[in-house]
Amino acid sequence: MTTNPHVESFLALSAKVHDAGLMQRRYGFYWTRILFWTLCTLAILIAVALLGASWWQLVLATFLGVVMSQLGFLSHEAAHQEIFRSRSWNEWTARVLGGLLTGLSYGWWVDKHSRHHAHPNRERSDPDVTSKVVALTPENADRRSGLWARLTRYQGYYFVPLLLFEGFSLHLAATKKVLTSRQIRHRWVELLFLGIRLIGYPVFLFLFLPVGLALSFIVVQVIVFGFLLGGAFATNHIGMPSVPHDVKLDFLRRQVRMSRNIRGGRLVHFLMGGLQYQVEHHLFPKTPRPNLPVLQELVREHCARHDIRYTETTLRECYATIIAYLNQVGLRNRNLYTCPLVLQYRG
Repeated sequence: MTTNPHVESFLALSAKVHDAGLMQRRYGFYWTRILFWTLCTLAILIAVALLGASWWQLVLATFLGVVMSQLGFLSHEAAHQEIFRSRSWNEWTARVLGGLLTGLSYGWWVDKHSRHHAHPNRERSDPDVTSKVVALTPENADRRSGLWARLTRYQGYYFVPLLLFEGFSLHLAATKKVLTSRQIRHRWVELLFLGIRLIGYPVFLFLFLPVGLALSFIVVQVIVFGFLLGGAFATNHIGMPSVPHDVKLDFLRRQVRMSRNIRGGRLVHFLMGGLQYQVEHHLFPKTPRPNLPVLQELVREHCARHDIRYTETTLRECYATIIAYLNQVGLRNRNLYTCPLVLQYRG
């Protein structure tokens, strides 16, 4: 029986990562951030009540949107079992941060996101490439006709503006899933959390602000939240090779070739919430965020040694690629984005 050399090399890399202590928990890092961003949420809500009917409230709404995005990143990390040794502690942390504080369901998220990690950019398997708004793969574009197909040709240009609506889309998708699916564990708790966050929060604003100002506050906060969270996740895989459903790849190349890292200064890394190390995150999803820079050095060196393409760009370069890629998908020009490994590993 022939063993895939990339499987063996990944096992060797994994052993090196564990020996380096990169899977060790970083409680100080996470407790500090969980408490800080939770207290920021409370402080902003208190400031809203004290400030009253002033359009300066929209500045607070902007700050709250930033805070919500940071809590969203922490919820994502808890869902990946990065924070605590206990699975239960991680799951409940993700439920509280996601449902009660940001208005996103853990049960909805973990199911969708787990399938994405197992099959990144694989048609019919990765739920993140089945968007109904933009065509992210050739197969998706082929199903469109008429006006919808013509609009798809220019989808790259309106992709960034669409991110302004991502927060509303996330709230709607999470709520719909919890309301309709009885398979979600602790479903009634999640419904309670979402009810408090998505109903109690607007009620709070309407108690202290005029209706128009309260609605404006909600719109600004959700736009900022969705734009930052959606914008960070969008950089991870859009514009990277997409894989037809009948192609089989080993784990190492499947994760590295379909993922993109983002380099930049402190502001970029703050806004990315750890997702700038997407390659490493996909290879070792339980690695705590502060361990990712050292892990990157090991992974980058490993890929260079085994001639595996490792992608890292700036945020500007990334979005230029995303826009061009989406327009090419809309034009059904396959030459630009078909994975070169497809022919070798089809079947």
